[in-house]
Amino acid sequence: MGEESKLSVKKAAKKTTKPSFSRPSGRLYDELRSLTLKPDYLEFAEGSAYIEMGKTKVVASASIEEKVPQFLKGTGSGWITAEYSMLPRSTEKRTPRERTQGKISGRTQEIQRLIGRALRATTDLTLLGERTIIIDCDVIQADGGTRTASVNAGCIALALGLKKLLDEGLISTFPMRNLVAAVSVGLVEGIKLLDLDYLEDSQAEVDMNVIETDRGQLVEVQATAEKASFSKSELSALLKLAEKGIKEILEAQRALLKKIHPVFIAF
Repeated sequence: MGEESKLSVKKAAKKTTKPSFSRPSGRLYDELRSLTLKPDYLEFAEGSAYIEMGKTKVVASASIEEKVPQFLKGTGSGWITAEYSMLPRSTEKRTPRERTQGKISGRTQEIQRLIGRALRATTDLTLLGERTIIIDCDVIQADGGTRTASVNAGCIALALGLKKLLDEGLISTFPMRNLVAAVSVGLVEGIKLLDLDYLEDSQAEVDMNVIETDRGQLVEVQATAEKASFSKSELSALLKLAEKGIKEILEAQRALLKKIHPVFIAF
C-alpha cells in the first residue's frame, strides 16, 4: 500500500479550551477528526489514495485518457475532471445505486463539479498535452464531509498520476503547481466547529465547505444557512477556523508525498 500518513491533531488543541457545547466525539471545537492517508491504494490506477477522516472513508483513483473534451481539441491543453459515488452501505441504511434510478442526482453532480474545480486549481493544464485525467472518488463509509475527504484524497491521487506521466516521458515538466485541501466548518448551537461529522452536520445552523491551496488561495467556499442567517463576522471566523484545519491537512499531504519522490519536495 506504500507510505502512510497519520496526523494527530490533539497537540494542536493544547492552547484551547472546550466550549459549553460538547461534541459527541469529545473533540475540541477546533480539532480535526483523526486523519489517515495511504497512497497507491489501488494496483491498476495511474494514481490512487485512500483517506480516513474520522469514520468517513474514501478511495480516490486517477485514470488517464489520451483525449480531451471537444472544446479543448486542437488547443494542446489537457483537462481534469471528477466522478463521485457512494457505496450502497456506506450509510447506516442502504442507499440504492444511482444507476438504478436512471440518472445522477443533483447532489452528486454538484460534488463532482466541486472536486473537479478544486483539482484543476492545482495544475497547469497547458503542460498536460491533450489528455484527460479522471479522478474517481468512491465513498466506502460516510460520516459527514465526504466531499471534502474526496478533494483531499483526490489531490494525492492526481499528484501520483501526474508523476506517472512524467516517469513515462509523456510530459517533460511536472505540471502540478500546488496542493489543495478541503474541510467543513459550521455553527452548531452557536458554536463554531471544525470538520463536522454527520451528527453535527445534521444539527448545524450553518454549514460551510472550504477549499484552499497550499499558497493560501481560496478555491471554493460553500456556505449555507440551514436554520438561521449568519453575520459577516461569523463568516470570517468560520473561514479562519477552516484555514487552521486546511493547514493541518496540507501538512499531512505534503509529508506523505515527500516520502514518495523528490518531485514533490517543491510542495
